[in-house]
Amino acid sequence: MGLSLLLSCQKEEDMVLDRVVSPVLITASSGSFDAAENVVASAVVLELDKSGLLNYQVGIDSLPVANLPMALYAGGAKVAELATDAQGKISVTKTWAELGLAAPKKGNAVNLEWSGQHKGQGFVKQTRVQVK
Repeated sequence: MGLSLLLSCQKEEDMVLDRVVSPVLITASSGSFDAAENVVASAVVLELDKSGLLNYQVGIDSLPVANLPMALYAGGAKVAELATDAQGKISVTKTWAELGLAAPKKGNAVNLEWSGQHKGQGFVKQTRVQVK
């Protein structure tokens, strides 16, 4: 039996995951909110202009992505569909119940995902809000 186990083993090549760089930079807010108050989730979506990367006087520029349709998910369920404004900002106000917490208690948390597509490439930014 030991010999058959040894013979049935195969060398596994290095596992490689294809990784794709996000087409946008997202800075999303996270924080703590009282159980009785609404949760305000916000983000800023920027595209990095790397055309001046080799010029130390120019560098990388961050350009706001305007009118970008995005969806907000809480616990895997879509809770909002929005679009960024001219400055690349996006904001939504939800109750804890709308985020999946019918009876929020101190320490409860909800994982939020900002999801969208820019120049044909999808992206997701995760953040978290907590009951204080």
